[in-house]
Amino acid sequence: MRYFYQNNKSNELIVFFAGWGCDENQFTNLQDKKDVLILYDYQDLTLDFDFSGYKQIEVIAYSAGVFVASIMADKIPNVRKRVAVCGNPYLLDENLGVSARTLKWFKAINLDNYLEFRREYMVSTDEEYKRYNAMQSLRTIESCQKELESLENLYQTHKDEINPHFDKALMAEDDVLFKLAAQKEFYQERLRVIPRAKHHVFFHFTSFEEILSSPI
Repeated sequence: MRYFYQNNKSNELIVFFAGWGCDENQFTNLQDKKDVLILYDYQDLTLDFDFSGYKQIEVIAYSAGVFVASIMADKIPNVRKRVAVCGNPYLLDENLGVSARTLKWFKAINLDNYLEFRREYMVSTDEEYKRYNAMQSLRTIESCQKELESLENLYQTHKDEINPHFDKALMAEDDVLFKLAAQKEFYQERLRVIPRAKHHVFFHFTSFEEILSSPI
């Protein structure tokens, strides 16, 4: 696991579990007063970070990061709130998570089709697509595919250890990676649906703090 730490001289910390293929570049439009720790590249679950200076921590998990956060729930102390964004703890469950068909699509992503994938699955408008490409992850296709293989293995190894509780969940109305009807049933009254949005919902917010305080 890799991380990016933004020290804003706060005594509060937001831990953000990013999604598959992500790095910190994709979230630079989010500006916070609290300190931020962005976790990504889940080729293993090793996290060498000292949390002892923070008496209050809030967790946001996105996409595949929702699963990773759910099996690392006991590794982060003093957590006050946990929010899931466009994801489910049961990542590879055929109904709640990513379907076998979608997973096959992921495995087929390469330099010839990744832009098509972004426009179809990640963003809703041409303007979002332009912004998304300007803030794209700097990771290689090879790195992302190794991470995907690792996530499959982690799910099979740790799915019995999943802590499924999140205090709140945000889902995109037009997300085709995770079935909205299934998420409504899973999260129930804790779910907020973001209208006119696909999987990358972060252009609808200006900070991680806004996501945390967003009403259900």
